Amino acid sequence: MVWVRYGLPAALAVMGVLMLVFGSATNRWDGFFMAIGAALSILFLNVLFRAGAKGDEERASEEAAREYFAQHGHWPDEKR
Repeated sequence: MVWVRYGLPAALAVMGVLMLVFGSATNRWDGFFMAIGAALSILFLNVLFRAGAKGDEERASEEAAREYFAQHGHWPDEKR
C-alpha cells in the first residue's frame, strides 16, 4: 500500500525529471509535465480517499457513542 501511495508518485516524478533531462527538444517539456501531473493526481486522489475514509470512522464513532447513551443514559465523555 505504501508503494501505491508514495512510491508510484515518486517514480513518476523521477521519470518526469528524466524526460526533462534526457528527452528530445520537441517533447521534453510535454513528457515532464505529463509525468508530474500523473504523480500529483495520484497523490491528490490518495488525499481525497483518506479524507473520505476518515468520515466513515467519525460516523462509526458517533454511532457507538449514541448506543452508549441509549444504554447508560449519558454520553461516554460526560463526567458524572
